[in-house]
Amino acid sequence: MLRKIVTIDQDKCDGCGLCVPSCAEGAIKLINGKAVLSADNLCDGLGACLGECPRDAIHIEEREADEFDEAAVAKHLAAQGKPAPVHQHAAPAPAAHHHAGGGCPGSRAMSFAPPQTETAAAPSGSRQSQLAQWPVQLHLVSTSASYFQGADLLITADCVPVAYAGYHEDFLKGKAVVMGCPKLDDNNFYTQKLTELFTKSDIKSITVLKMEVPCCGGIAMAARQALAACGKQIEYKEVTIGIQGQIKG
Repeated sequence: MLRKIVTIDQDKCDGCGLCVPSCAEGAIKLINGKAVLSADNLCDGLGACLGECPRDAIHIEEREADEFDEAAVAKHLAAQGKPAPVHQHAAPAPAAHHHAGGGCPGSRAMSFAPPQTETAAAPSGSRQSQLAQWPVQLHLVSTSASYFQGADLLITADCVPVAYAGYHEDFLKGKAVVMGCPKLDDNNFYTQKLTELFTKSDIKSITVLKMEVPCCGGIAMAARQALAACGKQIEYKEVTIGIQGQIKG
């Protein structure tokens, strides 16, 4: 089947091994001083290992690969004396609704009940989060997650919530969100991932939040290219945030 799966650049890999424990399925191991994928059916393709590689040797590619097999993962881990990770078939926690996802708790898709309207003044220094889903990183979200269906989508450069103090109330409230950094990541990947997301999901509107620095324009470019590629007419706007937190346009 054609699906997304981890690929490891052997020329870049220095065998540090940081990616090995980050994979809850045990799909990565070291052979002759290099990280390798043990078997296609052990990799869920969500990329929990991506951020652990200091050499940028791990990426997600789309190719023909065996389907991810939870039973094979459980058997593989049992042979190493390790417990199987909890996947989407496990009972959901009462505070959130779980969707399809991999074994890493940081990657598993979840949507939350809408934040309750505050009826009293919040304690000093306290604010109500408006986040209604998990994960948020473009590398980790599933393009078929139910929280994208019929959603107003916020595409956020990941420096924006640090720079803009009112991010949750002014922009995130009531929206699904994806985040990324076009300076540090592959912008072609962003374009492909967003195209897939726009195509699969009934997105009602798209808002792109980017910083004023030139490199941040890449995330808006990826969104525009994806919108053109998906062939849909979706309401679209961009907002630029200054490095001191002001809205610049």
